[in-house]
Amino acid sequence: MVDMFPVLRVLGMLVMIFASSLALPMAVSWWTRDGVLFVYPLSMAATAFVGAWLWWSFRVFRRELQPRHGVMLVSLVWLLLPLFAALPLMLAGHHLGRPLSFTHAYFEAVSGLTTTGSTVMSGLDRLPVSVNVWRTFLQWLGGMGILILAVAVLPLLGVGGSQLFKAEAAGPVKDAKLTPRMTGTAKGLWGVYALFSVACALAYWLGGMAPLDAVMHMFTTVSLGGLSPYDASFGHFQSPLLEAIAVVFMLVASCNFALYFVAFRKGDWRGFWRDPELRATLGTLIVGGLVVSLLLWAKGVYEPLTALRHGMFNVVSLATTTGYATVDYLGWPVFAPVLMLLLSGVATSAGSTGCGIKMVRMLILVKQARREMTRLVHPRAVQPVRLGDAVVDNRVIFSVLAFMLVYGATVIGLSMVLLLTDLDPVTAFSAVLASVNCAGPGLGAVGPASNFAVLTDFQVWVCTLAMLLGRLEILSFMAVLTPAFWRR
Repeated sequence: MVDMFPVLRVLGMLVMIFASSLALPMAVSWWTRDGVLFVYPLSMAATAFVGAWLWWSFRVFRRELQPRHGVMLVSLVWLLLPLFAALPLMLAGHHLGRPLSFTHAYFEAVSGLTTTGSTVMSGLDRLPVSVNVWRTFLQWLGGMGILILAVAVLPLLGVGGSQLFKAEAAGPVKDAKLTPRMTGTAKGLWGVYALFSVACALAYWLGGMAPLDAVMHMFTTVSLGGLSPYDASFGHFQSPLLEAIAVVFMLVASCNFALYFVAFRKGDWRGFWRDPELRATLGTLIVGGLVVSLLLWAKGVYEPLTALRHGMFNVVSLATTTGYATVDYLGWPVFAPVLMLLLSGVATSAGSTGCGIKMVRMLILVKQARREMTRLVHPRAVQPVRLGDAVVDNRVIFSVLAFMLVYGATVIGLSMVLLLTDLDPVTAFSAVLASVNCAGPGLGAVGPASNFAVLTDFQVWVCTLAMLLGRLEILSFMAVLTPAFWRR
């Protein structure tokens, strides 16, 4: 059996760290006097108590985390933190006479921390400001991964972070070190994340947003989360300037943050632009936006400039797994929303704040397919798979193939489960695909003009599971369920 005691000790530390994050909405509630101040001290106390109890109960187990410990800890964190994140939502809802069930509160918290951006809440414009701050702040925490932040803190508490970092980091290549120590890597990535966050908030503020709106939309832009404090999402502002600012920062956040870190550290951006995944990511997003814009103009939906504005914004938003909307794009020619949803699976880089398959996996798959076709004609040819100047190890290729198999099986399997509940095929498939890709709105009944509250509790739980699987990149969570994982 896997020794769980060191995992539970570190889990207790992480829960206590998470409890401190409630200080932000509590301060906002006190400043704005929005009537729900009491929910945050209660939630913070309950969260800190559970964390302290776990740490105290298992404090003597100080062993270094092994790879299986890292996988188990990451899975437990993403399952349990939403329980504590849901507490303020439930308490505030009951106080305001708009009770939120545990199912819906947990879904909302998972959607926040996984940066999905789906919601089951309506009347967002009338919610207390601090509740909207909490919903959006959860996305900012989940964007870079609260565990990567913890890697920078845990060594101070006597806990090594390398296995935790590898279990949490996204993409098929997780062992490359940017600095000699994982702590330095985590601090560097979060430093870049914080820098872009400040720049985004200032840009929104200078573009005309109120200060709190600028902060909340910064939280959900750099994290590629997309939750909004308004029912109309980003369309609330009706501002081409703000939409342009959002597009820029969504494009920035869709790229590998490790590239930014290296470029800032060396003061040399030439290697940044030579990265094949970055070029493919930005190229896919920009070309996809132009194709949809051209379609909207050709079909007479909008005038040219309006078509470019709405087409580019909504394509970049959904394809980067952000999920903002300025219009109900389900009224567009059907090609456009389907393309946008499909792009949400591939149009972000590994090491970005986005989810989905990741562009690097698609590049590896395309190059592997090309190699196999070459072998049909030249059986003896030696043609290694390359990304840029680097040769891709066969183990990475096998990992990508395994991921794609499990990814496809997950989407199909969960879609079939929703079809068993008599949900229509378009809504079922798009709800699962949007949830696994952490993209936010789907098609049909869960499109941008609606939300996931139209689903039954069971259907909401299926989508919640899909979000967790997508954030954990499926294989990590699946590994915990195998008998081999639990054998010594």
